[in-house]
Amino acid sequence: MQQVFNKLVRDKIPEKIESNGEKAYTRILSDEEYKIELEKKLNEEYQEVLSSSGKDRIEELADMLEIIKCLAALENSSLEEVEEVAKQKALKRGSFDKRIFLERTE
Repeated sequence: MQQVFNKLVRDKIPEKIESNGEKAYTRILSDEEYKIELEKKLNEEYQEVLSSSGKDRIEELADMLEIIKCLAALENSSLEEVEEVAKQKALKRGSFDKRIFLERTE
């Protein structure tokens, strides 16, 4: 039975499919296609984070982190650099730990 996915998948998914006796038809994306598909995947995982909780939410956050790492690599950067930028922003502007909700200014 044929199933059409047309989406970015983790590197070992084709092996898993073939170990189940199915044939996986794949291709390697160009840098531009890869960026677009990573962005789609980030949105997909974001939606899954919103609809999950507990351990499932941690799994979905881990998926988002993996995608962020790949997007950083496309910018010739690393997850460590993203974390450092986040740390510097937190030092300069604060984090979200205090749960401050700005209602308005006058």
